[in-house]
Amino acid sequence: MYQSAITVTVKLFAAYQEAYQVPELVLELPPESPVAAVRDRLIAEHPELNQWRDLTRFGINLTFVEADTILHDGDEVVLIPPVSGG
Repeated sequence: MYQSAITVTVKLFAAYQEAYQVPELVLELPPESPVAAVRDRLIAEHPELNQWRDLTRFGINLTFVEADTILHDGDEVVLIPPVSGG
């Protein structure tokens, strides 16, 4: 059966969470979307996040993945920008 969209849960941290003021989002994306599409959509909605575009790491279901990894319905996505620490 053809899916018109997939649904993913996006856990937000650091700058992404500050921009959205929530710990997670649920997004619908086209089938076969790469995980980088989540980052690009969030940056489109909050352009101030663009400074983190090339520094953000990606996780799907608690595993680090590359930006071109394809998402599947029900995946949990984590976007991890650089975190300042001490």
